Amino acid sequence: MASHQYHQIANLLEKMTSTDKDFRFMATNDLMTELQKDSIILDDESEKKVVRMVLKLLEDKNGEVQNLAVKCLGPLVNKVKEIQVETIVDSLCANMMSNTEQLRDISSIGLKTVIAELPQSSNSLAPNVCQRITGKLSTAIEKEDVSVKLESLDILADLLSRFGEFLVPFHSTILKALMPQLASSRQAVRKRTIVALSFLLIQANSNAYNGVIDHLLDGLENPSNPAAIRTYIQCLASICRQAGHRLCNHIDRSMLLLSQYSQRDDDELREFCLQACEAFVMRCPDAINPHIPMILELCLNYITYDPNYNYETDDGDTGNAMDTEDDEYVDSEEYSDDDDMSWKVRRAAAKCLEVLISTRQELIEDFYRSLSPALIARFKEREENVKSDIFHAYVALLKNTRSTDDVANDHDSMDQVSGPTSLLIEQLPLIVKAIQPLMREKSMKTRQDCFLLLRELLNSLPGALGPYLESIVPGISYSLNDKSSTSNMKIESLGFLYSLLQGHPPHVFHPHIPSLVPLVVTSVFDPFYKIATEALLVLQQLVKVIRPLEPNAAKSEFDAPSFVGQVYSCTLQKLKVTDVDQEVKERAIACMGQIIANMGDMLQNELAVCLPIFMERLKNEVTRLSSVKALTLIAASSLRIDLTPILHDVLPALGTFLRKNHRALKLHSLDLINKIVINYSSNFEANLLQTAIVEIPPLISDSDLHVAQYSLTLLSTVARRQPQALVGIHEQFLRSVLILVRSPLLQGSALNCTLELFQALVQTQLTGLDYHSLVSKLMAPVLAGNGDANSRATAGAPSEVVQLHKQAYHSSAKCIAALTQQCPQVATPLATKLITDLQKRNDTEIIFCLLTIGEIGRHFDLSSIQVLPQTIIECFGATSEDVKAAASHALGAVSVGSLQTYLPLILHEIEVQPKRQYLLLHSLKEVISSLSVSPSGLAQLLPSVPSIWAQLFKHCECSEEGSRNVVAECLGKLVLVNPDELLPQLQQALRSESPTMRTVVVSSVKFTISDQPQPIDALLKQNIGEFLFALRDPEPQVRRVALVAFNSAVHNKPSLVRDLLPTLLPWLYSETKVKSELIREVEMGPFKHTVDDGLDIRKAAFECMYTLLEQGLDRVDVMQFLDHVQAGLCDHYDIKMLTYLMTARLAILCPDKVLLRLDQFIQQLRDTCTHKVKANSVKQEYEKQDELKRSALRAVSALSQIPKANKNQLLVDFLKSIKETPELNKIFEYIQKDSITGSSDIIVMDQS
Repeated sequence: MASHQYHQIANLLEKMTSTDKDFRFMATNDLMTELQKDSIILDDESEKKVVRMVLKLLEDKNGEVQNLAVKCLGPLVNKVKEIQVETIVDSLCANMMSNTEQLRDISSIGLKTVIAELPQSSNSLAPNVCQRITGKLSTAIEKEDVSVKLESLDILADLLSRFGEFLVPFHSTILKALMPQLASSRQAVRKRTIVALSFLLIQANSNAYNGVIDHLLDGLENPSNPAAIRTYIQCLASICRQAGHRLCNHIDRSMLLLSQYSQRDDDELREFCLQACEAFVMRCPDAINPHIPMILELCLNYITYDPNYNYETDDGDTGNAMDTEDDEYVDSEEYSDDDDMSWKVRRAAAKCLEVLISTRQELIEDFYRSLSPALIARFKEREENVKSDIFHAYVALLKNTRSTDDVANDHDSMDQVSGPTSLLIEQLPLIVKAIQPLMREKSMKTRQDCFLLLRELLNSLPGALGPYLESIVPGISYSLNDKSSTSNMKIESLGFLYSLLQGHPPHVFHPHIPSLVPLVVTSVFDPFYKIATEALLVLQQLVKVIRPLEPNAAKSEFDAPSFVGQVYSCTLQKLKVTDVDQEVKERAIACMGQIIANMGDMLQNELAVCLPIFMERLKNEVTRLSSVKALTLIAASSLRIDLTPILHDVLPALGTFLRKNHRALKLHSLDLINKIVINYSSNFEANLLQTAIVEIPPLISDSDLHVAQYSLTLLSTVARRQPQALVGIHEQFLRSVLILVRSPLLQGSALNCTLELFQALVQTQLTGLDYHSLVSKLMAPVLAGNGDANSRATAGAPSEVVQLHKQAYHSSAKCIAALTQQCPQVATPLATKLITDLQKRNDTEIIFCLLTIGEIGRHFDLSSIQVLPQTIIECFGATSEDVKAAASHALGAVSVGSLQTYLPLILHEIEVQPKRQYLLLHSLKEVISSLSVSPSGLAQLLPSVPSIWAQLFKHCECSEEGSRNVVAECLGKLVLVNPDELLPQLQQALRSESPTMRTVVVSSVKFTISDQPQPIDALLKQNIGEFLFALRDPEPQVRRVALVAFNSAVHNKPSLVRDLLPTLLPWLYSETKVKSELIREVEMGPFKHTVDDGLDIRKAAFECMYTLLEQGLDRVDVMQFLDHVQAGLCDHYDIKMLTYLMTARLAILCPDKVLLRLDQFIQQLRDTCTHKVKANSVKQEYEKQDELKRSALRAVSALSQIPKANKNQLLVDFLKSIKETPELNKIFEYIQKDSITGSSDIIVMDQS
């Protein structure tokens, strides 16, 4: 220890012996500060002195000094050696037996502090300390002194929860001390014994576990007294919550006893029986299955159990409950009775029902028939807490209900809604009638629960509350007008009103606008900024309701002008104020933008006042983004609001925003400029627009393709609407565009925007933007032999030959073809020249020429060029694979433009050229893919389908797997052209004895499924089962492609397979298991290598399960699903990676069910994180293990976010262990930080 630290500690120890309590207090406080420093190191002698002094101060006469000394114990145990920790523990245990109550209490707190701070990752410290404490605690528990007993039980519970695995050797001793305490006359002793016993049985062996359970059940079968019955049932429930998965073998016996005791006339006993049922349902989902009807009946009986109150007297009054504010619904306080415990029984029944609903999704339809009416009837419950639990149970029911949005996506289910959704629709009138009076109760909690339930109802049945607004709106008004309403109540009311306005067509609100507008306007001026913010959001939505501009909005006779002034003046006042919260400013700007966009034609005189305010807000860094969004709304409005007064200031300002390092501001600014050019190009000069678009070139980059896409769209608009603005600056942005064309990342919508830009530019007829100039710029970087240095430099390329990614050739070819579409007269000459150039070029140039010929031929008939087909086919013999692929693509593309000429050629060549079969099949695939996407293309292709189909079937069993895969894709796409004739032929082929034929046929089905509605959908739904039943095929390869097809169906169109899931899922799950018959050993020299031929099938099965998470989980038994996910956590590296992803996703999608299996998940994830790679392993093994750790920790991070997960001791301990392991902690902190920044970086272009 450094000398200055030694003297400092010695000085503090000396002061601790002072007779002055203040000196002792300050010295102890300073010692704690020193102990918390990482830099402090104590030598052996100093450790002894400090420990001795701190223990002495625990007996100090001053309470404040004692408390500080206890706090010192935490950091102290992490600074001293093991022997000193043992000294501390021995002393504290001895003091717990003291005759002085104060010393006993302070020692008990000290012992808890030490246990909480003991590091779990240490080798021997924790086990040794546990060993020293356990015996003494067991002895203390057996003492007669109740206070000693209670503290000892508390500490033992802490010890068992944190270090249970170290106490397994002492279980018999602990159990000997604990079991008699269950019969204690003191209730507090019995309760703490139950807690300790529950933690012990998490780690106990089967004999000990079963022994305790048998003891409890025997006691229930032969009870000594009523208190014992209650204790044993409570103990069973507590054990089930902590170690429920082990209780499954005792469920039948337990439930028989619970059923008997729940009928006794003892409210407390009934409550405990229902709590035990709740625990069983949560923790033993499979074993409890046969008893669900009995539990349901029990809950339904006791949820109405209220012997001291007659509800019938109130039922007659509910109809008038809304007539006057004084005529409140039943006041819960009026009937409260301190001796009435029946409300606890009802609450336990409601909580049990909530768990039943949450965990039994497969019974949801039955719940709507039996349970839903009962819950609705109990909304009249008089006790506030019980009523809240009943509401939450119904909310759980709604959350598990399939929404009509999902129904709408099933195109074959559009005609009628069935199942839970239809039952919910039938019960809507009952729900609204029951909630209506409750929305005006005095209880804030009840009103908030009403809004929570109605909101969830909107999620389950969007637009369903329209017919009931007459009943709902007065309830909203009451909460907003009621002077006693809290801020949270008003915010909840406004939030629900916003959801209501969003989820229904405008016309249904028109009768209620006169009452809603004043209500919301008043809330806008509420002094609490959160209420004002929420009210402005609602007001913005109200504007859309008062004056809808959507093309499909129903015409109405509603008198919108009479509300415009009130809405406008209210928002203007908020807009003008500058000394308000940032959120209020932003919402006021957005609301005013919506008002002008929807009502601007009624506010002609006011525009001169409010538009300049937007300009002022644009100049403010804090409000500029909100202002840009608002102006975008106005500029896009179909009312064509006159923006002339501010355009000359807005455009230059937007140009400066494009230079800012603010992505969202750039995107919205580009969008606003685009809207202005579209709708107001005649209102300003071209040179004004140049001030903005001159900033665009740096934005056209593959570093952010989204921003680049917006920039390209704007340039296309300018080229079409105001081309003169491009004069003098086109070289700058064209250089950036040409660099982007060469990017390997350019594809999809960004590429389409690039093509549109080139077509718009060539139409401007500006100097330097003519067809030949643009084509030469596109060709220059590739055709280095023909392009001089100057042309390449102009194109943004260096003078030497540019090395391009192959995607750049595709992009450049498409751009040239897009330009050629605007100048059709040059199509044939250009193609002819490129064909001629093929003879003189190197491989990269040949690839570019072939792709360009193909793209031009896609849009023009090139059959007049006699040498074209033979020249392309000759390229099939090239040595370069890339040249062959380009030639294959080119042949297919030119066939699209000249089908009658080139398709017969392709089919003939496939027949006579077996060595070129793969390339020719790719050409054929290009033809089918290109023509099958449009009605005109289908009309061209249809006459040729029989000949194509016949040729493809000849090659279903060809030897090359790659060719078979292309055949399968072609077959699938052809079926879409003529499904009625071709799908039956596929079904016939499915009966082939050849596994290869069956593989191709099943694989082809995948290509008939897309995420868009198709004419084949109804037919496919009827017949897809026959193809997916190939999951039972004896050949592994057939099963694998069936899994891939199943995955495609679930991902793209779940409705096709939803009804088949009960049949398909068992076959799917069977493919997730490791099959020994598919594992073989291969000798590689002196070594033997194990090959798992079933790995690919298992991967396909787990991939399908992952897809089911997003699309089909509503029809899946989640607990069974979790069984197979957990099995995958112990499988091969690839499958582990998949199951870690699934675990993280499951934690979000069904947290309650994952919580039930949290112990098992944590154990398996911990095994991965603590696994050590063998020292002589290759580098790849270390990298794999690191990746596994990262993925496992991501899953742990997701699991830790589950509500109530922090109460799981295994997870808490594992998280602490992670923090104590530097390697794992570094990864875990990065993951958590990444998840936060990742979510905050998402930019949503909200234009509402």
